[in-house]
Amino acid sequence: MADQAFVTLATTDNYAKGAMVLGRSLKNHNTSRKLVALIGPNVSEPSRAVLHKLYDEVRLVDVLDSGDAAHLALMKRPDLGVTFTKLHCWTLTEYSKCVFLDADTLVLSNIDELFEREELSAAPDPGWPDCFNSGVFVFRPSNDTYEKLITACSENGSFDGGDQGVLNSFFNNWATADISKHLPFIYNLSSIAIYTYLPAFKQYGRDAKVIHFLGKVKPWDYTYDTTSKTIKGQSLDPSDLYPNYLLQWWELFSSSVLPPMKEEYGEQPFHSGCTESDVHVEVAQMHISHQPPPPQISSQERKQQWEQGQADYMGMDSFDNIAKRLDSFLK
Repeated sequence: MADQAFVTLATTDNYAKGAMVLGRSLKNHNTSRKLVALIGPNVSEPSRAVLHKLYDEVRLVDVLDSGDAAHLALMKRPDLGVTFTKLHCWTLTEYSKCVFLDADTLVLSNIDELFEREELSAAPDPGWPDCFNSGVFVFRPSNDTYEKLITACSENGSFDGGDQGVLNSFFNNWATADISKHLPFIYNLSSIAIYTYLPAFKQYGRDAKVIHFLGKVKPWDYTYDTTSKTIKGQSLDPSDLYPNYLLQWWELFSSSVLPPMKEEYGEQPFHSGCTESDVHVEVAQMHISHQPPPPQISSQERKQQWEQGQADYMGMDSFDNIAKRLDSFLK
């Protein structure tokens, strides 16, 4: 299927690291489709080189200097620059159909069957199920659709400040028009949903095909020990299902992404006295460090973080702590 592709976007070196793991996960599950990475100008040359090894095409998109419709729209709405960048996936007109995956997703099995769906197919968002989550969606590249999206974006903005608000406003009949365009949640299983509806996760989570690491803290923000295969500095129980996905991400990164990264960067990025057994690689700076402990927050701030999808999944809001609260409540 040379005219169909999985597409992702990386605007920074950190998200490029996520795109590397995503690309490797797609290849490991034997996809028959092309892989395309859209990248922003801030992605470094070594990161681009690694992406070229994993993706069939790596395309630079820079709406700030492109001179196209997005550039003109930015003059009125510069706050939506990253959103405009994501909309560039509709310009991939050499492909008849594509599946977009955010760079903070991890594929757990072959998902080529998604190409049987039509535009715009997506899974419901865990925060507002009448909206779809734009981390995974099926689309048909079209310059006409691209121009219309840019126009809608510049004229109406985004109700959530990002691409998800724009796309839901544009494809505004998704919730009611055609149930076949509602992807099963297993194609975009978010960390938020795991913790807010544990019984459903226990029932259906084993069938998950795509994990989406929503929220402010991403997999690459943790510290991983390749010797013990644990995430250091965090109280993680290996039997917990969500931390297991986090471990899968890091195991794939350390085994399949770190080696080509070292080829591009050489050995010099690693500080003296550090070893590969303690890996926390910021792609841009390639340093090894531990995350500082999070500051104490009030109950109101904690509530706001939950509502924004930024729960402390590895600390106060860990799987174990929530399960204990549920058990106590049910008793």
